[in-house]
Amino acid sequence: MGNIKFIKENKEVIAADGANLRLKAMENGVDIYKIIGKLTNCGGGGNCGTCIVEIVEGIENLSTPTAVENRMLKKKPANYRLACQTLVNGPVSVVTKP
Repeated sequence: MGNIKFIKENKEVIAADGANLRLKAMENGVDIYKIIGKLTNCGGGGNCGTCIVEIVEGIENLSTPTAVENRMLKKKPANYRLACQTLVNGPVSVVTKP
């Protein structure tokens, strides 16, 4: 079990090991999409790159970045992840819409 702290929203949610970051955010009313992302997101398939989040603590508690993430985020900071491709395995702090 791990807590996901959404910093901008001042919200903390509990997640079972292996929980998908995007789904946990959506289940708990945390909006991870900017305006364009709300209209064009791929629904969690990793194809659009609109669910980018910044990990400020606990990056070691996340799944290894997927090949899709490595391709989509190659010009972004190392602590940026696609929420739809990220599995949570411990406490983590997240900034949405970085």
